[in-house]
Amino acid sequence: MNYFSTVIALLRDRKDFLAEIYEGIGLKSKITALLVSSSCFFAIYGAIIGAFHSAPQVASSAIKLPALYLLTLLICLPTLYIFNALFGSKQTIGQHLTYLLTAVSVIAILLCGFAPVTLFFLITVNDYSFFLLLNVAIFGLTGVLGVSFLYQVMKPIDEDGASQSIKVRRNILRFWLVLYGFVGSQLGWTLRPFFGSPGKFELFRAREGSFFSGVWNAFLSLFS
Repeated sequence: MNYFSTVIALLRDRKDFLAEIYEGIGLKSKITALLVSSSCFFAIYGAIIGAFHSAPQVASSAIKLPALYLLTLLICLPTLYIFNALFGSKQTIGQHLTYLLTAVSVIAILLCGFAPVTLFFLITVNDYSFFLLLNVAIFGLTGVLGVSFLYQVMKPIDEDGASQSIKVRRNILRFWLVLYGFVGSQLGWTLRPFFGSPGKFELFRAREGSFFSGVWNAFLSLFS
């Protein structure tokens, strides 16, 4: 199977691709292809940001970045499925997973699109705080675009405007997208480092603070 042809089909024929998910067509092959291809894209970008530090960090970040996005998805998937099912959704957990993987794949593709920019600043700027904040901005932008895509494809449609369960499920989806962002941010903080601050290589760091305090400290360091 050509896993990357599935991603190309998602990009070129999104309407038909999503219609097949809605009908439950070829879910297993789609899940496998999207999982493999998105992991490869994330690994490429992870290797680039890890190159800021050392070869061990390249290998570590190439593994941890795909793990970050996929673990976030697995942690948040049951919440979305259970609440949607509770309020009338007929879609299976396999359909939910496939929809989420399409959004994750979109994020992975967007990150690869930013790879030349990141590589340029990696070569030309030797400032940890700047490189960290640059990538926080890139991750934030691609994440927003990814969840916006997910909202559009999973948003329940109410043709007569009278179904209360549809409105509830839309609110659930909005809440879940915020939850997904918070879980992903904190999980990324837990799995750090991805860039590798100056000093010796560390596979993981002690659990302290939060993602938001870390970004704020990096911002202050940039202008100090």
